[in-house]
Amino acid sequence: MTRKLTHGQRVMLLSLLGGLPALVIAAVMLVRELRPVLAWTLLLPAGAVWLGCAWAVYVKVVRPLQSLSNLVLALREEDFSIRASALSRDDPLGAVHFEINALSDTLREQRLGALEATALLRSVMEEISVAVFAFDEAQHLRLVNRAGERLLGRPAERLLDRASAELGLAECLQGEPVRTLQAGFAGGLGRWGMRRSSFRQRGRPHHLLVLADLSLALREEERQAWKRLLRVLGHELNNSLAPIKSISATLVGLLGKQPPPPDWRDDLKSGLAVISGRAEALSRFMEDYSRLARLPEPRLQAVEIAPLVRRVLSLETRLAVRIEPGPELTIQADPDQLDQMLINLVRNGVDAALETKGSVCVSWAKSGSHLEILIEDDGPGLSDTRNLFVPFFTTKPGGSGIGLALSRQIAEGHGGTLALENRPKGSGCVARLALPLRVEIA
Repeated sequence: MTRKLTHGQRVMLLSLLGGLPALVIAAVMLVRELRPVLAWTLLLPAGAVWLGCAWAVYVKVVRPLQSLSNLVLALREEDFSIRASALSRDDPLGAVHFEINALSDTLREQRLGALEATALLRSVMEEISVAVFAFDEAQHLRLVNRAGERLLGRPAERLLDRASAELGLAECLQGEPVRTLQAGFAGGLGRWGMRRSSFRQRGRPHHLLVLADLSLALREEERQAWKRLLRVLGHELNNSLAPIKSISATLVGLLGKQPPPPDWRDDLKSGLAVISGRAEALSRFMEDYSRLARLPEPRLQAVEIAPLVRRVLSLETRLAVRIEPGPELTIQADPDQLDQMLINLVRNGVDAALETKGSVCVSWAKSGSHLEILIEDDGPGLSDTRNLFVPFFTTKPGGSGIGLALSRQIAEGHGGTLALENRPKGSGCVARLALPLRVEIA
């Protein structure tokens, strides 16, 4: 098997071959014209000069390449302290040295930036309250933060390289990547919000798993819901029980008088009528609350938007509601619940418009993957939006206070949203209803 010459050997060989013809010709001429002793006396220095020049060429070509190789090796080993010697940029070798130094500076800055970013990422991961895990393709743990250690009840040294099944996380690496699960770990039992994604490290697939404890947030939301509910219940009960208590005490005093006053029967009938009215109002309140709490799951079917809007507006006889037709759209929804929701929203808009003798306009459009329905009125607008969706809160005489709460519950049951806001231009309010064109009920 022939051995290939190295680059240095080829340079040396070419240098020797370049001067060999001249040396051979000189040797032949000297041997013919001069005595052998004198000829060899002249040939030996010439040969030495020839060999020295060839060696000098070799050194000038090979040594800089070896130096550049050492510089590149240092860069590969992330040693950016070694610098190439400063030469003129007009010289080809100097230009290479300059670019090597510039590359070293760039790599040093990038490495410093990467180290700082990694340090920041590690600090953030250690301080956040969600548990973060990274698994390799064999589902062995490769990374865990402090919250993950607390969740599994062991330090990182005892967790790394363990299989997901040993850690009780195998289920999290299967199924839907985003979901809520009820699970117990060494660090606690509760509901967890889970997110899983994939990434590649050194060309190999890995899984990033994030677990967030939902229990505290859910308990706080539950506490706030109870506070709102108790505030509403207390308000309504006080409105009914206070007059009942007062009138009952008055009637007891009336019946205790001897002799009774001549109109005591009329006062008794009037007082009992008030008590009966407040009792009926309290009964209606409880019925409305039960209705709000028992809203059934939507029964989805194809619903055409244009006929639905026209049908709802035909039920409003107090004011002619203007329609700005939109595209012909069909969505999957519960038509009965949509009817109820739009009836409530249109009725609220008409109530507001009648106060200022204004108008109401209904329009719809496609916005991305959603249908957006707008109900705009020229009424006085909203003075306070904080209690809009609080059940049984109302500013209208005779209002039940469940229309908007029920409407938002219907919208969210279809995977949509409902918002009320003042119009940016002019007076009045706009109800903005957004429903997905393809509804996915959880």
